Amino acid sequence: MRLYRDYARWYRLVDPPEDHREEADTFQLAFEGAVSQRPETLLELGAGGGHNALHLKRHYRCTLTDLSEEMLALSRDLNPECEHVAGDMRTLELGRKFDLVLVHDAVTYMLTEDDLAATARTAFIHTRPGGAAIFAPDNLRETFHESTEVDSSQDAIRTLHYLAWVWDPDPTDDTYQVDYTFLLREKGAVQAFHEQHVEGLFPRASWLRILDSVGYQAEIMARPIGDGTFDEVFLCRKP
Repeated sequence: MRLYRDYARWYRLVDPPEDHREEADTFQLAFEGAVSQRPETLLELGAGGGHNALHLKRHYRCTLTDLSEEMLALSRDLNPECEHVAGDMRTLELGRKFDLVLVHDAVTYMLTEDDLAATARTAFIHTRPGGAAIFAPDNLRETFHESTEVDSSQDAIRTLHYLAWVWDPDPTDDTYQVDYTFLLREKGAVQAFHEQHVEGLFPRASWLRILDSVGYQAEIMARPIGDGTFDEVFLCRKP
């Protein structure tokens, strides 16, 4: 996907790091309420540009993984003190365990239950006994609704306008679609591109069944998503 590769250097205008502060604080409180000993280490699968880690690294030693080398480069610039590893969340094997594991919205790109189960297994084998994990998909089948988002952002030299249209062309399958249209202006030149992302959409029961099947004790928790609203993500404990 070009957003995470060819246009990765624009990503902070699409998803500003400061927008993750409230969410990261919620995750920290949930993590520390879920473990008996104070956690010190955190693994993030699909860390992207490192926007969660920017806030969580104040509390934990973070290891950040992602498929995209371009996104990892953004994260290294933002979080130079964190360890970065290129890898697929379905198959990653670091050979060590962490107090905490975070699987943020990159898990949305798991399109089948088999892929979701593979990611859950990766997280589980990297979670120490007594540790915890959070899985944070963008949508669940029960709460999904079609929507559009229009926004703009700029820095000292660039301006970005975008529209994101979230819709489901086939409500009988396990995916939905996000169409992005971007207008990018830099040094007086404007370019446009459209990109379509297919993302996974599973019901609560499937999530809980898969997370429990790999060995976690999973429950639903509320996540703030702005303007006083919340959605549902999954807090998991490893016995």
